[in-house]
Amino acid sequence: MRGNRSGYQSPVDSERFGLLARASSRPETLQDSWTQSERYIGALGARVICDNIPGLVNKQRQLCQRHPDIMQSIGEGAKEWIRECQHQFRHHRWNCSTLDRDHTVFGRVMLRSSREAAFVYAVSSAGVVYALTRACSQGELKTCNCDPHKRGRASDERGDFDWGGCSDNINYGIKFAKVFIDAKERAVRDARALMNLHNNRCGRAAVKRFMKLECKCHGVSGSCALRTCWMAMADFRKTGDYLRRKYNGAIEVTMNQDGTGFTVANKAFRKPTKNDLVYFENSPDYCLQDKSAGSLGTAGRVCNKTSRGTDGCEVMCCGRGYDTTREKRITKCECKFKWCCAVECKDCEEAVDTHTCKAPKRAEWLEQT
Repeated sequence: MRGNRSGYQSPVDSERFGLLARASSRPETLQDSWTQSERYIGALGARVICDNIPGLVNKQRQLCQRHPDIMQSIGEGAKEWIRECQHQFRHHRWNCSTLDRDHTVFGRVMLRSSREAAFVYAVSSAGVVYALTRACSQGELKTCNCDPHKRGRASDERGDFDWGGCSDNINYGIKFAKVFIDAKERAVRDARALMNLHNNRCGRAAVKRFMKLECKCHGVSGSCALRTCWMAMADFRKTGDYLRRKYNGAIEVTMNQDGTGFTVANKAFRKPTKNDLVYFENSPDYCLQDKSAGSLGTAGRVCNKTSRGTDGCEVMCCGRGYDTTREKRITKCECKFKWCCAVECKDCEEAVDTHTCKAPKRAEWLEQT
């Protein structure tokens, strides 16, 4: 059992992500592994495969057996949200690193009820919604297709239009993602599970927030006298940017007395809304390698000598200093347009300084082990 700031005890659940916890730490290999699983499902049957995926609760296993095509889409979607997480935190001490041979794709950092865990649960839930909705529109799933409610005439600030094309069926993606991912938490119902459920919901809602109306004009010379429109998801980067802002403003909470919800830990701050990420425990500083906290440390990380932000050497290296190496790079320069029709450039050599964080001194490292 482990304690948290809520005052409740929750068991360490190394497989809270269920299926997503087993995603490869190398995003480029995920699709291959799921394609292989799909072949096995065809040869052995969904029951055999789903029964051997670690960490699934009964509800998830049943869904896996009934919808193997959806499991394929979820596996492919994992690549997308892992890449997005790593993009959002590429200039931070914790850079959403994935780990080989661990019980979850992000290692022990997920065992702490921190704001990093809050972000990962939100962005992974959003990624499942995005992947399933996209698969529906592309006709890859047997149980859904385009949004059936977007039919007939409608209007916006520009006037009337006809629904046409294929509107993304976001409601189906949200519904299935909620049933599948939340099943893991509803089987436990402890303080951490309630935190995860809240952040899962934030992630799902974030995708829907950025749905947009896209139209095609019809008429003389594209006059747009007539329009055919459909609803489409925005690029997943918009969802990632939004959830990153929510991470920055995440609210520390404790459980209320009856154990059904949250109260803000610091009374000086506002109560969390359904759109806020919440967490129970403060994060480690991620400066030093600490396996128990899931921290890889920042030794060897590239930093920006001139920046005062999180990517700056002072912040990234935690005051330990940095090493500088000079490298020669070949770049294209003195480019000229040559008639017709090419651009000719010279190869120019330039010296570039790369700054990397120093490793901690031995005594400093031993304090963390």
